[in-house]
Amino acid sequence: MEDVFQNQVDEATEKPSRRRVERAVFETDRQLVEGDLTLPPAGYQSRFSDSLNRGEFEFVPLTNATVTSLDTGEVSELPFVVLSKRHIRVAYPSER
Repeated sequence: MEDVFQNQVDEATEKPSRRRVERAVFETDRQLVEGDLTLPPAGYQSRFSDSLNRGEFEFVPLTNATVTSLDTGEVSELPFVVLSKRHIRVAYPSER
């Protein structure tokens, strides 16, 4: 049983990454949210704008997120956040 598990671990670490991470910024009426957006490496729906235009998803999942209140300037750092697309006013890839 341990051999089977170890083989699965070895295979997973040998496979090239099938996703890429792009840092992005989203502004809502009340918050500025910056986080890592996971995208396909190339091809179909691999552009930043494709992830926002996909109609079957209403939310954008982000990891390593920073949420800044536009009212108070208070900053929160979160390992994971899901942002509703209907609240996004402006979105763009981050420069950093």
